[in-house]
Amino acid sequence: MAEKIALASCNGMSSNGLVSRVAVGDCKKQNEDVISICMGSTSADVDGFNDGMLKKFPIVAINGCANGCVNKILENKGIDVARTIGVGEVLKDYGLSSNNPFRLDCEGEECVKIIVDELNKIIDSID
Repeated sequence: MAEKIALASCNGMSSNGLVSRVAVGDCKKQNEDVISICMGSTSADVDGFNDGMLKKFPIVAINGCANGCVNKILENKGIDVARTIGVGEVLKDYGLSSNNPFRLDCEGEECVKIIVDELNKIIDSID
């Protein structure tokens, strides 16, 4: 595994965006070598706030919807992404979906667990 892995979650206002953010938080708690990127400051280009992470560590983009905003924001900044997860694509295989962009219900929590499992597989595979 790489020294550290940076996770960049969706900040959108969709139910899968919420799943993305919670999954990144949970994954970060489980893995001491995982850090998260603030996509808001990355988009706003706040005085190089994230430059150390953006250029030093492999990045996994976790997109909430099919628009792929996380990848687009990072690409616009000239940042390479090591891997990408589409929350909706992953959950489709399980027949589950989150139902609320502001609160997680039982099904939303199951969605988070699935995405955390996917993230852990990716983290283990990045060298």
